[in-house]
Amino acid sequence: MKNQASTLIIPVENQVRELDAKILLSCIAAERGFPVIMGSRAFTHFHVASVPRGIYLAKSMRSLSNLMFKILRQLGHEIVAWEEEALVHPPSDTYFSLRLSPETIKNVSHVFAWGQENVDLLHQYPALPENMPIHVTGNPRGDMLRSEIRPYFDTEVERLRSLYGDFILINTNFTEVNPYIPNVGLFLPSKDNSPSARLGQAGIGMSKEFAEGLRDHKQAILEDFKQLIPMLEQAFPECTIIVRPHPSESYQIYHQIAAKCPRVVITNQGNVIPWLLAAKAMIHNGCTTGLEAYVLGVPAISYLATLNKYYDYDFQGLPTKLSYQCFNFQELAETLSRIVTGELGVAESQDRQDLMDYYLAARDGPLACERIVDILEESGYGKKQPPAKPLGTYLQGWLFTKLKASLTSLYMRRPGPNRLAYHNHRFPEISVEEIEQKITRFGELLKRFDKIKVEPYAKHVFRISA
Repeated sequence: MKNQASTLIIPVENQVRELDAKILLSCIAAERGFPVIMGSRAFTHFHVASVPRGIYLAKSMRSLSNLMFKILRQLGHEIVAWEEEALVHPPSDTYFSLRLSPETIKNVSHVFAWGQENVDLLHQYPALPENMPIHVTGNPRGDMLRSEIRPYFDTEVERLRSLYGDFILINTNFTEVNPYIPNVGLFLPSKDNSPSARLGQAGIGMSKEFAEGLRDHKQAILEDFKQLIPMLEQAFPECTIIVRPHPSESYQIYHQIAAKCPRVVITNQGNVIPWLLAAKAMIHNGCTTGLEAYVLGVPAISYLATLNKYYDYDFQGLPTKLSYQCFNFQELAETLSRIVTGELGVAESQDRQDLMDYYLAARDGPLACERIVDILEESGYGKKQPPAKPLGTYLQGWLFTKLKASLTSLYMRRPGPNRLAYHNHRFPEISVEEIEQKITRFGELLKRFDKIKVEPYAKHVFRISA
């Protein structure tokens, strides 16, 4: 029987954050002979039993994935992973219980690290399997920040500048206390709206003490930002104020502010990178976009009107350290004025450069996508599929897949705020033609991908091949 390349399964959870980078990875893998199935994470899971044996690329190794990882292995798929939140993480003891699971990680064959800091952190994990291959490859999201890839966004940057003129970008990250659906926050709401002791999805793995402290701190910062938005509109009448909530946040409180502020716009449209490139400056509090802004050469300010050194520096310290730090509105307004007039650029220093070198690899040389596919080829996945499981094991995985898909579908359609609305919020409908347009833009930029083909595989899921 002729050997066949493993199918690379690439799930996407947050479309605006992940899709462009994962299309680039899909094209590079397909160009090298890997059949690729890419699309909505939830809908990929629905159909994973029909995908030829291959490699599933996971974006985390949390305990929430224990069942899915077990099913994938029963079906004969192998699992490789990176840690999506590794750049901005809590202290190691909390990180390990929050983001890693001994049961989950033992099912992983390879880990792709953002940089050396990620490797050093993982090597401290007591339950790390012996001889686990950890590769410093960088991450496809890092590729999107590189100078040779940035022109991919040129048309969108010009459109945003034409539409909004000079604008100040505010990125929020308050999912813990302002979730799109209640159970993805730090704590589950109680029936009488009193504080609940039960941890929500964002808090699973945290100690109650850490979660309560983080909730109180995040709530205080959210109140600071609710005051900041209208104050900025008043202080900078020549600028539009663009607020981009985190993809997992509720937009309601921001729309309430915008209803009273004519130059405030609330949007989460598209990848954040063209918004950063088009903005005069970006304001955040411990958000990964602070790091992205730094790499792109965009001035960023971390607004620290409510300061807790443990959470602001030990937890969310990296993007804050890479930004100007302002501790009250007057300080922020003065710094922002100097940026808007061109007096100040990005917050540059040798210490910041050293931090970036430690945390983020593949900022030059081969793309992170190329390095990841190199590892897959070196591991033999480009020549053959993982071995088939015994029939009984496979049938058990197939049955679990169908049962899990049925239960998830029912849960998606329950009354009130539900998982389907949350899914469509994070992964809105996208067509084959739109995927093809993105591939064409990459192809024109990199002078490749002219043989790449996109086909529908299932709802919200695509097959990409050469």
